[in-house]
Formats: sequence, structure tokens, C-alpha cells
Amino acid sequence: MTLTLHDIDGEHSLTLAAGDLAADAAVVAAGHEPNGYFWEGLVQFAWPDLAEHLDYDSEGGMFCALGSLSDLTQLKAALEPVISNSSAVREIVARAETAGFEFDD
Repeated sequence: MTLTLHDIDGEHSLTLAAGDLAADAAVVAAGHEPNGYFWEGLVQFAWPDLAEHLDYDSEGGMFCALGSLSDLTQLKAALEPVISNSSAVREIVARAETAGFEFDD
């Protein structure tokens, strides 16, 4: 359930194993699949200024963001409390739906 920062030969990534998180029930209740693509969309909606500096390599079972250590550290700090908090996920999804944001999950 943890977000993991990786440094492989100077390239930085942040990964999250999807599908076994405390907030998954809230994701499913909102009509979405709790997969890597969902979390990618949530990041892009909730933190657009940060998200635009990142690249993504998410899969069904894993969220993966690539970028600078500084940006990924900021994202980790922002995302950690959300992945374990169903009400935070519900609130972000509700704001996204109101804004017409389409999750690609």
C-alpha cells in the first residue's frame, strides 16, 4: 500500500501497486476501476501543475510516474494521505465529475 520512490541510474520514478488500497472501495463505489490508470487520472486532476511536469507509465496493476526527484517527492507527499482515505478519494472524484473530467480507467 505504499508509494515507492525509485532511483535507477539517475532516473526517478514513483510507483504504487494498485488494487489493494484502503481507498479502493470508494473508487469502485464511484464507478471506477482502482487501477494504475485511475490513479494517474486522479493525479492529473487533483494536482495539475505538478502532473504536467511528469511522465507516466501506468498499467492496470500499478501507477507509475516518472520525473525529477523533487516533483516525485512532492507527489508522494500529496498522494500518500489520499490512497488510505476513502473520503478524500470520494471528494476528489466528485470534484472531477463536476468539472467534466474523464478518468481513463
